[in-house]
Amino acid sequence: MLTYYFELGLRSLRAHRGLTALMLLSLAMGVAACMTTLTVFHVLSGDPIPEKSARLFNVQLDAETRQGYQPGGEPTTQLTRMDAEALLRDKRAVRQVMMTGANIAVDPEGSGQPGQTPFFAPARYASSDFFELFDVPFQYGRGWTPADDAGEARVAVISKELNERLFGGADSRGRTLRLRDKDFTVIGVLKHWRPAPHFFDLSQGAYAEAADVYLPLATSFALKLGSTGSRNCWGGSNPDPWALAATCAWLQYWVQLDTERQRRDYFDYLVQYSDLQRQAGRFERPANPRLRPVMEWLSVRKVVPSDFRLQVWLAFGFLVVCLTNTVGLLLAKCLRRSGEIAVRRALGAPRRQIFLQFLVEAGSLGLTGGLLGLGLAWAALWIVRMNPAPYAALARMDWQMLGLTLVLSLVASLLAGLLPAWRACQITPALQLKSQ
Repeated sequence: MLTYYFELGLRSLRAHRGLTALMLLSLAMGVAACMTTLTVFHVLSGDPIPEKSARLFNVQLDAETRQGYQPGGEPTTQLTRMDAEALLRDKRAVRQVMMTGANIAVDPEGSGQPGQTPFFAPARYASSDFFELFDVPFQYGRGWTPADDAGEARVAVISKELNERLFGGADSRGRTLRLRDKDFTVIGVLKHWRPAPHFFDLSQGAYAEAADVYLPLATSFALKLGSTGSRNCWGGSNPDPWALAATCAWLQYWVQLDTERQRRDYFDYLVQYSDLQRQAGRFERPANPRLRPVMEWLSVRKVVPSDFRLQVWLAFGFLVVCLTNTVGLLLAKCLRRSGEIAVRRALGAPRRQIFLQFLVEAGSLGLTGGLLGLGLAWAALWIVRMNPAPYAALARMDWQMLGLTLVLSLVASLLAGLLPAWRACQITPALQLKSQ
C-alpha cells in the first residue's frame, strides 16, 4: 500500500509541476542553509580526539604574583619552564608531555634538495610522550625516546606534507634535515594529521595547521631555537624568558589519566606541589590548579565563537520559514484535489488512508527536496572553503552530516505535510460530489 501511495505521490507531483517546483525549491533552500551552517558548526565544535578525549587533561598552575589576585580565579593557561620540568620529572601520570610551538627555517639545499629556496615551517618542540599521548599516526619510523630527550639528540619527525616537498614522499628515515644552520636526522614521518580544533595548543590558533617539524624540547633549549605563541610574564622583566628560572608561562602541559582514581590522585598531587612551591617562596597565591579534559578545556576557552551558535539558530529559523511556505503550497494543492479525494472517500477509502496517502506524498517531496538541498549545501560549503579563515578548509560534509541532511529533509517535509493531510481527510464527499 505504501508503494502504491508513493507512486500516487510522484504522479501528483508531476501533474502540478509549477507548484511542485516551488515546494522543492523552498524546502531545498531551507535544508541547504540549515545543513551548511550546521556542518560548519559540527566541524568547529567536534571532538578532536574522540577515542581518548576523556582521558587527556590540560594542566594549569596558579604561579603568578598576588597582584590582581581573586580567590578561585582562572589561573594562567600555560606553565613556566621550571614547573613543567618538575612535573615531567615526577612522572605521576600514565603519560605526560610539555611542549611549545614555533616557526623554524628549513634549508632544502642543506637537506639534499639543491635549487630550492629556504622557507619557514610550523614546528612543535615536545617531550617524548607527545606521539603516544595524542595517538599521532606514523607513515614511517617512530618518535624519539626519553633517552633522546636526556641526550638532547638532534633528531626530527616530519609531516607527510613536508616529506613530499623535500623528499618526494619516499621513506626519508636517516636523511638529513637542515633547520636554520643545524643538521637533524629524520627518524619518523607522519601520516596526514590535523586535529581540529588544535586543542593541545590554542595559542597557535584554534584551527591552526598541524606542525611540519617535530623536535625534542630539550634540544630546542640547548640550541636556543626560541618559540612562538602567547607568553605571560610577571615579577619584572627577564632578559631570557625561556630561561629555567624565568617567571614566564609559555609551555603547554598535558597528561593522560585513564581512571577516575588517577585523576583524583593527580589533582591532589598538583595541590601538594603548589603548596610546596608557595612554602619555597615561588608561588604567592594559594593552591589553585586546574585539570580539565579536552572537551571541557575547549568549552572554557570558548573555542567556538558565539556568533556561530547564533547562526545555527538563524538557519533553523529560516528552515521554519521555508516549511511554513511549503505548508501553504501543500494546502493549496490539497484544495485543488478536493474532487479526487471525494471520489476516493465515496468509493470507501477511510480517512486514515487519505491521511496516509498525503503524508507519503509529502515524504516523497521531502526526499527529492533533500537531494536538491544536499547539492545546494555542497555548493555552499565549497564557497565557505574559498574563505581565507583558518577553519574554512575544514568545512566538509562527512557521512554523518550527509545522513542528517536526508533525515532532516524527510522529517521537515512530513511535519509540513501534517496539516494538509489532516485537511484532506476532513473533506466531506457528499458536498464535493454535489458541487461537481
